[in-house]
Amino acid sequence: MSARHGRSWTPPLRVRRAPAWERQAPTWREARPGLIAGALERASARPSGNWYVVGASREVGSRERPYGRTVAGEEVVLWRAGDGSLRAGPGVCPHLGAPLRDSRVVCGTLLCHWHGLALNGGPLAGWEPYPVYDDGVLVWVRLDAAGGERASGRPVVPVRPEAGGAVEAVFTAVGRCEPEDVVANRLDPWHGSWFHPYAFVGLKVLGTPGGDAGEGADADDGFTVEVSFKVAGRLVVPVRAVFTAPGPRTVVMRITEGEGAGSVVETHATPLTAPGAAEPRTAVVEAVVAASDRRGFALARAAAPLLRPLMRGTAGRLWRDDLAYAERRWALRSTGRFPG
Repeated sequence: MSARHGRSWTPPLRVRRAPAWERQAPTWREARPGLIAGALERASARPSGNWYVVGASREVGSRERPYGRTVAGEEVVLWRAGDGSLRAGPGVCPHLGAPLRDSRVVCGTLLCHWHGLALNGGPLAGWEPYPVYDDGVLVWVRLDAAGGERASGRPVVPVRPEAGGAVEAVFTAVGRCEPEDVVANRLDPWHGSWFHPYAFVGLKVLGTPGGDAGEGADADDGFTVEVSFKVAGRLVVPVRAVFTAPGPRTVVMRITEGEGAGSVVETHATPLTAPGAAEPRTAVVEAVVAASDRRGFALARAAAPLLRPLMRGTAGRLWRDDLAYAERRWALRSTGRFPG
């Protein structure tokens, strides 16, 4: 047996017999509506600086084509300048309203495809740029009119593993709900083994905000969980993780013990429709940043282009369920029937 970093080497996989789905221990008593609502209320009160996640750094704004996204009812266009830096601003041409997302980028300048108005990222003809931030994994845009908060110079980016030692993938989906419904889903870890039996085994909540679950409670207003991720058959990977909400539209799951310690899953909920829309739509932009101190992980990094579609596929399967949860929550809230 070899030792690295002062620890004995242990295989990442375990063999675990999961109980029949209907024989799991019920979690509804622990998943108290007031506890979840309190965590959501505190998350909603945290400042965002008016920053919204719009997409993955790899996908936003190629050198030839702009990227368009509607955020909080506002059309936004983004593109890469000649040096690769990002530019952003209103997605409506100030001349006659052309959709700039359908225009072209030539040598770092955005050329409107209707009449050739050229935008280099600076103010022109009533067009004013938006602050934009590329953190290397995700791209953020600051919309002060939509956010209505005190603006900040940069978004609150969660701490991640170092880029050189990690593999990242970004998944995006859209649901008929509001951002708070997405955040509430992530602040309810008790549904894991019941709602996602194909992915999780034996999920236990060891600590809740304020110490509700005893000494395992996270001091930073988080939910501490112990769970095994299914790999194949009875093979699982057990970990301990903490869920926190650093902002009103972000929930972060960080693995603190077990395989991949330090890895994070960031869930960002970006409103597409304006506040108060009769049929709200929200984009879930989820970044998975995986890391490991195992020697073989270097091979995983080398195979990152092949791994990213698999990682996005895993996230997509979970979010098919979780968006149904979020959409159901909004449907009940919007009609005054939500019991929580």
